[in-house]
Amino acid sequence: MAGRWTLTSTDPGTSVHFRLRIDGMDLGDWNSCDGLGCEIEVEQHQEGGNNGFVWQLPSRVRYTNVTLSRPLMPDTAKVAQLLTTLPQGVTRGTAQIAALRPDRALLVQWGLNDVVLVRWTGPSFDPTRSEVATESIELAYHGFLEVG
Repeated sequence: MAGRWTLTSTDPGTSVHFRLRIDGMDLGDWNSCDGLGCEIEVEQHQEGGNNGFVWQLPSRVRYTNVTLSRPLMPDTAKVAQLLTTLPQGVTRGTAQIAALRPDRALLVQWGLNDVVLVRWTGPSFDPTRSEVATESIELAYHGFLEVG
């Protein structure tokens, strides 16, 4: 039938959302996930007498902070509960970020090691603007536990 289409199980879709758990605490679903990644720092070494070649020597792995964002929702209370524990001291833990399809089927999950909550940003309220109130959480980490 002309003009008809169906989604297949391999369709990546555009409505992916993310589930965040820190030390087993489910912090709910998030609309966006930005910054998840790592890079290898490279030192350049110029060998004497060989002007046509520069050694690219890997030195260390650097993990970029990851930021998750969403509109305010009932799960925001779970984040507030996590924030109340910060004055007792910051501890490194683990986190899992799962990318989910609209039907909540798992696409992929990343386990993060030595996670520290470095920033939470709450909503800005301006009565002259009609925008969704959002929150974001930023995490620093030191390596991946598992990717699956």
